[in-house]
Amino acid sequence: MADEEFGRIRLEEHGITLNLGESHEKNPEVVHREVTDADREALARVQAELNSRWPETKIDPSLERIEKLMDYLGHPEKTFKSIHVAGTNGKTSVVRMVESLLRAFHRRTGRTTSPHLQSVTERIAIDGEPIHPADFVAIYDEIIPFVELVDRDSEHPMSTFEVLIAIAYSAFADAPVDVAVVEVGLGGRWDATNVISSDVAVVMPVGMDHTDYLGDTLAEIAGEKAGIIKSRWDTGDLLAPPDNVAIVAEQEPEAMEVILERAISVDAAVARAGREFGLAAAGIAVGGQMINIRGLAGDYDEIFLPLAGEHQAHNAALALAAVEAMFGAGPGRPLDIETVRRGFAEATSPGRLERVRSTPATFLDAAHNPHGAAALGAALERDYDFARLIGVVGVLGDKDAAGILKELEKRLDEVVVTQTTSPRALDVYDLAEIARDIFGDERVHTVEDLPGAYDLAVELAEDADIQSGSAVVITGSVVTAGEARALFGKDPQ
Repeated sequence: MADEEFGRIRLEEHGITLNLGESHEKNPEVVHREVTDADREALARVQAELNSRWPETKIDPSLERIEKLMDYLGHPEKTFKSIHVAGTNGKTSVVRMVESLLRAFHRRTGRTTSPHLQSVTERIAIDGEPIHPADFVAIYDEIIPFVELVDRDSEHPMSTFEVLIAIAYSAFADAPVDVAVVEVGLGGRWDATNVISSDVAVVMPVGMDHTDYLGDTLAEIAGEKAGIIKSRWDTGDLLAPPDNVAIVAEQEPEAMEVILERAISVDAAVARAGREFGLAAAGIAVGGQMINIRGLAGDYDEIFLPLAGEHQAHNAALALAAVEAMFGAGPGRPLDIETVRRGFAEATSPGRLERVRSTPATFLDAAHNPHGAAALGAALERDYDFARLIGVVGVLGDKDAAGILKELEKRLDEVVVTQTTSPRALDVYDLAEIARDIFGDERVHTVEDLPGAYDLAVELAEDADIQSGSAVVITGSVVTAGEARALFGKDPQ
């Protein structure tokens, strides 16, 4: 029975009639469609309705609501293979690299990441292209009666994030995709994405974040993130192969212990960065870097990666290992090297040390915690040789602003603190006070809005005899990077 028909029957059981209309199955060829004013108006209406729900930063530790919705929809999450990515930093970049590799191997892909930089439609992609607003709206309108059923029967209504994941999984089933590459929103164990039983689980480096929800220690947080590593038999589907693989980034010992204990408890095979696979070499190249990777199946050399920073080279090793595991590659059965090279060469990661202007050189980066800020600083030092570097920094109120600024202080000559339009943004004057304690009064400037902050940063960068060696980096949050992308006229990706 088709998913649409199954869903209609389940809804009618509750006395509601719904015409789900035409299927949204698309031609595998990517078709670029214009976005009309009517599309934008409809998307704004849906976003307003989504924003009226529980915010993404508020979670209730339960999968009951999303599981019930998947049941009503005919289990779209069971129609595709999946690679699931959790961790503190690097998730989005790895998801995008994995997806690019899979497409190079002629697999039809779905991708879901969060949060978005510019448009909510970025969160859901088919074959590397963000879902069209008209399709996003159509799927939302189809599933919302089911969502309201879940709301009616639950102690808490479904959150914004839960509904977004339902839209994503429905879109993947409609396409249909061969493999979905899924980024965890928050944590792992109770994250709405975790209704899938993935073929490959990737655990990125675990750091101290979201301690109000995930725990006060690194071990507790690692336990929550390792919750995406699950036994394939838990699904009750005896036709599903029991093989499940965990790809684990280098971790602090207390985090690694918990992750390995979880993998053993569910009979998952484990591959660890720095042990079973890893980055063999990385060197700066025009437009990115050249890397060699020691994969699960052998050596993959002379790979061009169009992303800056050694952290991205390590991310590439994780992405390749995940794809090797998905395809069952092993000793004597490596992936085709030319296809691997093509997949990495086409990888993108918007808002991750993304260059948006040449003079002065201007970069955007979505670093939003101290670990991310440290990686950004290290990448700027390794890959570039700027004599003068000015930062534009806007941070969200629930983040470690002092930790971020302490990491950036090591690299920046001066900083312009600012505030985005997000209601979660830390007040610019509170941020300035924190910055002065770290940078000193003379190196801190305050501008209330991002465009004005960037204008001042350009003046500061050019206020020297070393203009050709000056640069500006805009960072501090995903929202800051997203608003900066819009400021520079970048389309959502």
